[in-house]
Amino acid sequence: MKTADVDILIVPGWQNSGPDHWQSRWERNLKTARRVIQDDFDNPSVEAWGDRIAKFAGGATQPVVIVAHSLGVPAVVFAADKLKNKGVIGAFLVAPADVEFAHFWPDTGGERWPPKNGHGGFAAMPSNKLPFASHLVVANNDLYCSYARAEKLAGQWGTKLTDAGETGHINVASGHGPWPEGLLQFGQFLQGLG
Repeated sequence: MKTADVDILIVPGWQNSGPDHWQSRWERNLKTARRVIQDDFDNPSVEAWGDRIAKFAGGATQPVVIVAHSLGVPAVVFAADKLKNKGVIGAFLVAPADVEFAHFWPDTGGERWPPKNGHGGFAAMPSNKLPFASHLVVANNDLYCSYARAEKLAGQWGTKLTDAGETGHINVASGHGPWPEGLLQFGQFLQGLG
């Protein structure tokens, strides 16, 4: 499949993805991409985020492929049951935020996890097997999720895992505005879907 053959749903994490983030660039440059806009990116809720992702997927006109980053990754996995009948055929999951080890996270935009309103149901990582194809990309030096932990999660989720090397959280702070390597991997993932 090509990007034109699918509706691409961009699912950012906590505090959204800024204009220079690779997710925002993909949204601007991939014709069929659109961002899942949450009611509150700063105070996430597992249920509300999952419902919103399912609503966006349900409004798609083509098969759906999700591109999630950071806290968007567990949000997608938690919402998998809501998504399986919404035309979702794949999920490209990047740099998951491991909420079970959030006490090790650095400050994010000057804030610490959990937000002032609490963790919103993001207290433990989901362990359910995904009902659609998936690919997990994680750096071996990501401060938000260790590679060993990512290996365990990939096994539980039934997803292919790729080591992104020493690339941090794969965001603007780690030098990943455009992230051309990621776009190449995403293209390969799409080809494998059909």
